[in-house]
Amino acid sequence: MTTHQTRIDARFAALKKEKRPALITFVTAGDPDLETSKTILGGLAHAGADVIELGMPFSDPMADGPAIQASSQRALKAGQTMAKTLQMVRDFRAQDTTTPIVLMGYYNPIYVYGNDRFITDAKAAGVDGLIVVDVPPEADDELCLPAIQAGLNFIRLATPTTDKARLPAVLQNTSGFVYYVSITGITGAATPVVNDVQKHVSAIKAATPLPVVVGFGVKTGEQARALARGADGVVVGSAIVARIEKSLGPKGEATLSTPMAVLDLVKELSSALRTD
Repeated sequence: MTTHQTRIDARFAALKKEKRPALITFVTAGDPDLETSKTILGGLAHAGADVIELGMPFSDPMADGPAIQASSQRALKAGQTMAKTLQMVRDFRAQDTTTPIVLMGYYNPIYVYGNDRFITDAKAAGVDGLIVVDVPPEADDELCLPAIQAGLNFIRLATPTTDKARLPAVLQNTSGFVYYVSITGITGAATPVVNDVQKHVSAIKAATPLPVVVGFGVKTGEQARALARGADGVVVGSAIVARIEKSLGPKGEATLSTPMAVLDLVKELSSALRTD
């Protein structure tokens, strides 16, 4: 485990004092182009995001639905690379030293970049945590443990199919928070059932002192507020990247309304979570 308090730990501790759940927003780095993506990233905290998940674009994002898959394709087409993604974090940190950033994605781009180099460069850029959805606990020596030793949180996903026998393995080297995937399947594909989610979240919370957040399928402020009851935060991703897609011009290019389309949704979600 990380031995010092990370930005993620500090943010959840502050939110606990405020007695409100975290709004965690996901955007894909470089979507729809580098400059627009930097503008969106720079505005998220001001719009109400408490934690930012920054997607590392990948050509085969198998756990993601059409919206996030399309965002990865747009970013790659626009020339996004791991080096550019890390530079985005570095630039963000020059303006914001407190909002946690979690890099989320798949192992392949990290492996290609080089594990040791990635961990060193991510930490130096100001990354706080990693969610790598296709690296299981059985492979912790590969990436998880070196990341923890470098002071990064390694965040795991628990799902509706994670049973009592599997949960301890999922939680063993997890830090920062636990991400509960509220539906079985791909991102953005279905609407979670609130009672089922609350039951699972409470079982996870009984097994760990870490904050538990809920994601996959959260589209509106009302939904976010309902799912946040009993959880420590909600993650919104597909709904945000869908807003980017809807704002694009006829050739798939960013328009003047692209950043505002995203930030208006984040403000609406944040406002919902701040209302009792």
